[in-house]
Amino acid sequence: MTHARLLPRQYMILGLVAVSAPLGDSCLSRGMTALPAISLSHPVTLIAAVFTPWIALGIALLIGFFASYLTALSWADLTFVLPATAFGNVIVALLSRFWLHEPISLERWAGIVLITLGVSFVAQGPSLTERPTNGNPAIKALASEPASITEWPEHAATIEEEQPR
Repeated sequence: MTHARLLPRQYMILGLVAVSAPLGDSCLSRGMTALPAISLSHPVTLIAAVFTPWIALGIALLIGFFASYLTALSWADLTFVLPATAFGNVIVALLSRFWLHEPISLERWAGIVLITLGVSFVAQGPSLTERPTNGNPAIKALASEPASITEWPEHAATIEEEQPR
């Protein structure tokens, strides 16, 4: 089985996955610590919190995370993409300690190190598992390169033609 090499733009997407979630979470934390405690029984205060600058920035960063995460999942296996998000634990710890000034215990640092070591083992595998196509040319065409939205109708027509009636 050959392992496909990732393109530079794919590394950039994985970097966005790894960085945007911790930054978004840190912005949410920064914004929420400036507000009084919020209860689900008072939804108006929850909605008002969404429009504060730090929380709005955090939400925007998390939307960026989900967009880059979905993009990565379109060309790589979950078992390859999810470990990229695990490195976010290190980034969260660093942001929490040095930007939010939160104390971090030795046990938490040890856990972060163990997670990072575990992720390094998982990340050494292939980014995409090769799947058998069973000789069907329509499936081979779909499995080769991700089709753009403009190419999709051509593939859909090929699939309809291949199906027995």
